[in-house]
Amino acid sequence: MANHYKNIVVAVDGSKEAEYAFRKSIDVARRNVGATLNIVNIIDTRSFEAYERSIFDTAHKQSEELLNGYNMQAHSEGIENVNTVIEYGHPKTLLTKELSKIADADLVICGATGLNAVERFLIGSVSEAIVRSSTCDVLVIRTPE
Repeated sequence: MANHYKNIVVAVDGSKEAEYAFRKSIDVARRNVGATLNIVNIIDTRSFEAYERSIFDTAHKQSEELLNGYNMQAHSEGIENVNTVIEYGHPKTLLTKELSKIADADLVICGATGLNAVERFLIGSVSEAIVRSSTCDVLVIRTPE
């Protein structure tokens, strides 16, 4: 009997890679009847100063729109249990240390790469960090060329 996942977390950031990860999370959630799909977006607060309230509000609004779109898509594809989560902080730290705790995840799905190529070059990819630190299964989705 194959492993049945109950709490699937997919990390999205608006990138094409995250879109592929989301598509795969729909497939996995369908095959694991009754599973909850948790769609997570992290607002990178390292780039905000305390006085830049309008930038923070704009980022939050963009995050809500992104997650609402994915939420509607998941429901339209027949996934009944969908949660959306907005977190604030350093994506790599949150995704590695907090992500599996966020939803008591037993599977984390992410794209192989994300939006920030410079940071990926300097400190390694977020997906690498998730694979190294996760306490549950991780599915890293490759983007078709």
